[in-house]
Amino acid sequence: MPRDKEILALNAFDPKAPASAKPELRAALERRMRLFGSNSVLFYQEPIRMLRAEGVWMLDADGRRYLDVYNNVPSVGHSHPAVVEAIRRQVGELNTHTRYLNDVVDSYAERLLATFPAQIGRLVLTCTGSEANDLALRIVQATTGGTGFIVTEAAYHGNTAAVTNVSPSSRAGRPPPHVRLVPAPESFRSPGKDLGARFAAAVTDAIADLESSGVKFAGLLADTIFSSDGVYADPPGFLAPAIEVVHAKGGLFIADEVQPGFGRTGTAFWGFARHGVSPDIVTMGKPMGNGFPMGGVATRPELMDTFTAEVKYFNTFGGNPVAAAAGLAVLDVIRDEGLMENARTVGGYLMDGLREIGNRHIQIGDIRGSGLFVGLELVRDRESKEPAPEIASRMINGLRDRGILIGAAGPYGSTLKIRPPLCFTRENADMVVSACDAVLGDISAA
Repeated sequence: MPRDKEILALNAFDPKAPASAKPELRAALERRMRLFGSNSVLFYQEPIRMLRAEGVWMLDADGRRYLDVYNNVPSVGHSHPAVVEAIRRQVGELNTHTRYLNDVVDSYAERLLATFPAQIGRLVLTCTGSEANDLALRIVQATTGGTGFIVTEAAYHGNTAAVTNVSPSSRAGRPPPHVRLVPAPESFRSPGKDLGARFAAAVTDAIADLESSGVKFAGLLADTIFSSDGVYADPPGFLAPAIEVVHAKGGLFIADEVQPGFGRTGTAFWGFARHGVSPDIVTMGKPMGNGFPMGGVATRPELMDTFTAEVKYFNTFGGNPVAAAAGLAVLDVIRDEGLMENARTVGGYLMDGLREIGNRHIQIGDIRGSGLFVGLELVRDRESKEPAPEIASRMINGLRDRGILIGAAGPYGSTLKIRPPLCFTRENADMVVSACDAVLGDISAA
């Protein structure tokens, strides 16, 4: 089956297509292209001019509301008043770098580190998840003396030069010589096998291949819900055998929690916790500040000490007091509004609803995930499980027409990725299920 790495192309604006009939939209598009060029990625053939957002809703310039099930950045809800007020208050008092003592920054670090296993005792704050993963790679290299990394075949970990090298979904062609790719730990197309043992065997083979090529193994970097690979969450624990292999071979495990972290999986605050493993390094990003730029690296003290013995790392804006205030507010909201439990119950309800309509729509091959991170796999044929990226594209645009924003993932672009803000309700879930039912009905009738 051919793989389509250009996932964004499934719902991307094509500047070569006929122009919109709306004069204001045409003018806005011409302005964007003039300022940013044709490489500026916009969603949908008729891009949306967004005006504002609140909770799970986004509002465009024409006054139309869209239910956001695509965007995990505003994790506790767009424009959450507690986060907005924390940012407003702190920016009016002090915003500077971390070379001065500041209670807001240190309080945030204490609160965040308390969510990790005891051995994770050091934190470095950055501005983005890309910066966090870049720093994590450097810490692993400094600690192990190796340069070889293993990632999954359709992984995405960011966009610095080093991190793009370990993000096969972002680059064409073969991976660099120091990177090895392994299949995502999935059981949809490979059922009836021990998933943990199979993934561990693939990691073992990749380590051997690195070292036979003269590249010393350094570590495994994995998004712990394998989001870009198509969303693979179950069974809990399948990661553990691979991590045992990594440590036995002298490597380190980086858990990329940019997408599954902060309670999204519903059963644990961090995705790695569902698997009963303790990573050496944890990287974070998007959801930390609910839209305010934040990223971070949490690790064992001895690893950070080894790294900083050679490199005096400093990030001017990472960990600034406004970011820390936003981060504290996010932690408060997740706790006070019971959002992790909400993710568990509403996510389960959503998956049940999608499975129910799967009984009458043969294009639905699989529903999988944990909490409010759900993958809906679309197929041409349930027997062969042939992926159907063209149906995914029609679903994306059909749902947009019904006021629902969604995206795709996976090596074939055939998995709809559902990850709404954690304040998502059962009523919102009903809207998604009903709209998916209607769009699939339209596709079948066409």
